Amino acid sequence: MSRIGKMPIAIPAGVTVDFKDSVVTVKGPKGTLTREVVGNVGMEMEGSNLVLKALDNTADTNAKHGLYRALVNGMVTGVTAGFVKALEVKGVGWKAAVQGNKLVLNVGFSHPVEVVAPEGIKFECPTLTEVNVCGINKELVGQIAANIRKIRLPEPYHGYGIRYKGEHVEHKEGKTSGKGKK
Repeated sequence: MSRIGKMPIAIPAGVTVDFKDSVVTVKGPKGTLTREVVGNVGMEMEGSNLVLKALDNTADTNAKHGLYRALVNGMVTGVTAGFVKALEVKGVGWKAAVQGNKLVLNVGFSHPVEVVAPEGIKFECPTLTEVNVCGINKELVGQIAANIRKIRLPEPYHGYGIRYKGEHVEHKEGKTSGKGKK
């Protein structure tokens, strides 16, 4: 059995979890998330905790037992607290701004780059060089943040680019002149 799958999920007040026909639905103060559960994994409430059970003892079921426990735990966290991915824009004259549901990036191209927020995602710019991607779906928040980062990956010589907040970019030395060599 999966060690992660055995751990119960604490369900806070105001959150409801329904499991019918291999579909789990989590409703909370920030919204509703649904996910299809594939495999022999069952769920049941024990007090204020949700426990996932592997219905057989195959390797595939054991792997999915831990997977779905982690996914449902992320759903519960999303509908209660939400998720935020913070990005930094580093470059001379580079900036980010929010216009309605669009993120407008001026990152060294001849034109501004616009990213439209999909359903369930909100962009915030606390400063001109910071971007926060907010939402209740952990996968979607991470994917949108990765797509924004891909617009201008951090380069190793000057450090210009879009990076996750706190991400370390290894700097290279660059070229040296040939003076003094024989």
